[in-house]
Amino acid sequence: MADIHPTAIIEEGAQLGEGVKVGAFCVVGPGVVLGDRVELKSHVVVTGNTEVGADTIIFPFAVIGEIPQDLKFGGEETRLVIGERNRIREHVTMNCGTQGGGGVTRIGNDGLFMAGVHIAHDVQIGDRVIVVNSVGVAGHCVVEDDVIIGGLSGLHQWVRVGRGAIIGAMTMVPNDVIPYGLVQGPRGVLDGLNLVGLKRRGVSRADITALRAAFQMLAQGEGPFMDRARRLGEETESAYVEEIVAFILGDTDRNFMTPG
Repeated sequence: MADIHPTAIIEEGAQLGEGVKVGAFCVVGPGVVLGDRVELKSHVVVTGNTEVGADTIIFPFAVIGEIPQDLKFGGEETRLVIGERNRIREHVTMNCGTQGGGGVTRIGNDGLFMAGVHIAHDVQIGDRVIVVNSVGVAGHCVVEDDVIIGGLSGLHQWVRVGRGAIIGAMTMVPNDVIPYGLVQGPRGVLDGLNLVGLKRRGVSRADITALRAAFQMLAQGEGPFMDRARRLGEETESAYVEEIVAFILGDTDRNFMTPG
């Protein structure tokens, strides 16, 4: 049974799972689905066609599922889907998708979204992502699993950030970031690999060595960047390097961050 504070407003049509807690002065819209054991602290707004996965906690003054901040949005039916066990802190905003962007903004599992984060329309975020205070993730971005985005940073529209990458604090990210890359600086540059993250995940010494060699080839090898990536794919035996190559050769609307 749900535990709902008497000052909260649960609009007709909202679906609440077992063990849901809704705190004081929260508003839950008619198209909202809250999974089992979701907790809304006080003063949370969840609206739109929004699904929130089990065991997620949303902190005060977050606004989840509002319409996109996009002048092209015409009121079409779009969605926000949030996975399980996320921690969504104070003043976070997450918007629904747009028809032109696929119609769904999607958040994975086990993420941490610190105070003041904005997740725009049609963004796709993977699992175990950490987004630090006051980060803006613009429309249509893709952030893969295990990424960390440092505080006060911004991702330009359509940017992809590969798995395991790390973005330093106060960094503007205008282009794609390769998996396991390290990007930092006011106008972000690819400054190496996320070696700390790789070691924490127990990646083998052989794979880390292969990744370092791959980075050097991408940074300083002969020929155009895309040709270097293709050649790297033909030569490597490391699954981690193959992942970088596949990311580079995949579809994108942006250029790539190159080594500074």
